[in-house]
Amino acid sequence: MSRHLIGHPCGHPAVAERHEATKEPEMMKWKTRVLLGGILSVLLVSAQASAQGTLWREYMEDGAKAHREGRYADAEKSWQAAVRQSERFGPEYHLFLSLNNLVVLYHTQAKYAEAEPLSKRSVAIVEKIVEPYHSLVATSLNNLAALYHAQAKYPKAEPLYKRALSIREKTLGPEHSRVGESLNNLAELYHAQGNYAEAEPLYRRALTIDERALGPDHPDVGADLNNLAELYRSQGRYADAESLQKRALAIVEKALGSEHPHLAASLDNLALLYHTRGKYAEAEPLYNRALSMREKVLGPSHPDVATSLNNLALLYHTLGKYAEVEPLLKRALAIREKTLGRDHPNVGTSLNSLALLYHTLGKYGEAESLYDRTLSMWEKVLGPSHPDVAASLNNLALLYYTRGKYAKAKKLFKRALSISKNALGPDHPLVATSLDNLAALYRAEGNYAEAKPLIRRSLAIREKALGSEHPQVATNLNNLAELYRIQGKYTEAEPLHHRSLAILEKALGPEHPDVAQSLNNLGVLHLIQGKYAEAEPLHKRSLAIREKALGPNHPHVSESLDNYADLLRKMNRESEAGKMEARAKAIRAKHARENPTK
Repeated sequence: MSRHLIGHPCGHPAVAERHEATKEPEMMKWKTRVLLGGILSVLLVSAQASAQGTLWREYMEDGAKAHREGRYADAEKSWQAAVRQSERFGPEYHLFLSLNNLVVLYHTQAKYAEAEPLSKRSVAIVEKIVEPYHSLVATSLNNLAALYHAQAKYPKAEPLYKRALSIREKTLGPEHSRVGESLNNLAELYHAQGNYAEAEPLYRRALTIDERALGPDHPDVGADLNNLAELYRSQGRYADAESLQKRALAIVEKALGSEHPHLAASLDNLALLYHTRGKYAEAEPLYNRALSMREKVLGPSHPDVATSLNNLALLYHTLGKYAEVEPLLKRALAIREKTLGRDHPNVGTSLNSLALLYHTLGKYGEAESLYDRTLSMWEKVLGPSHPDVAASLNNLALLYYTRGKYAKAKKLFKRALSISKNALGPDHPLVATSLDNLAALYRAEGNYAEAKPLIRRSLAIREKALGSEHPQVATNLNNLAELYRIQGKYTEAEPLHHRSLAILEKALGPEHPDVAQSLNNLGVLHLIQGKYAEAEPLHKRSLAIREKALGPNHPHVSESLDNYADLLRKMNRESEAGKMEARAKAIRAKHARENPTK
């Protein structure tokens, strides 16, 4: 019995882990601005009001200084005092600025429920005291839109972003840096919704404006480069993304220092890109540095900390370090549910990542309920044609495939493939995943003629997008080899298995479960060929890896035991074979009791 190694579940981030198939939109910087009280020196006030105004300015300036230095509790205290002062003595302009600065602070801290009513009040005040096309109206609208954006209230955010952009273009001119800010924010909204074709020209225009207006080494240029790079990563344009990410990282570190939250975002995104491209040793230290920085600067319960935790967990999942994965994912999920609400798309990211882990560990009942919840959430919030919905469909279909529910799996695989092609284009790695998984299903049904071209197409996409040494390329090679084995084309299958194994050992290390699967499949091929002496060390090593990585009662361990037993029986070692078969049978019975089929 040889198990077909089908495309890995999309997770991410991702990751898609968006960490690769799991998208992490909160990692991108929104360029909201803190409005400082010093600009009000031109106001004409009475002597009494002037004294009160001086006190108000002190509160505002103290808050601004604390905010710049990352002392958010002190900033909050000062700006709350400024609000009280302006509520008592006026003018409303002071109240508007005080409220707006608190909004920006609460947004930074992910206190969205506290920020939203203040932001609405700020908009109402500024629309009353200045002309409709004043730049302060644009700033206030932008900040309210950013709050809606952060909470995935996209239909509410879009008209506000567009109105802010229109005001800025009219009052400041089309080449002003604030216009670049508005373009960037609208582009990020489209990016989050999977509207990549609409997002790219806005990102490019924002970058051009900021380079001219601010200079090539300004932090906002770094943010623009980061955001365009993230779009390219989402589209599978990895080489383009990497050069932009490296430039962004250099700009941000030089301009903002080594412990700024925006540097953490740049580190995390470059790590995510390395992860996607199979450069795991380069990704891990960047993830860890970003996590440490975010915990120190933002606090242990900030949503950006959850992003770092989720991405690091997905890397450990990829590397087979399963014991380290679950506590990271559960902590990330708890942070997101508390700060973002249970229906936020990033909560879905955490649920999806946890489901991937349970799927890998053979806890199918737990995995299915989480996959179902993720899919329902993403369809509701992101819409039925979003790439993350395709990733979710793929993962649930893969679970159905694993449990032998082929009819259910086929329907979801086909829908995932259609969404991926329409949203991302025919050459995206997520399309390759859908093609490979659908091919696996056809192979399981004995429909070899339909399976082969899908595997070959998937392989071509991945070799072009990811490089010839990526683990997902190894998956395609393995699957093509398995198809040849079933058709009796052993001489064509063997070199593909060897190449697949070499890639996996190099990329993932010799103790990874995917290496065990590759060893198992090559061992089965040698058994069929009658090469018993070559087959035995492969089965022995595969069994040892699985027992260590997955635990002694995992379904893949029973598979290794059965295959090893078949070999031993061919070698006339009946007693050893019987013991292995009995143990495999006990594992399957235990697993069936713990994971009843719905």
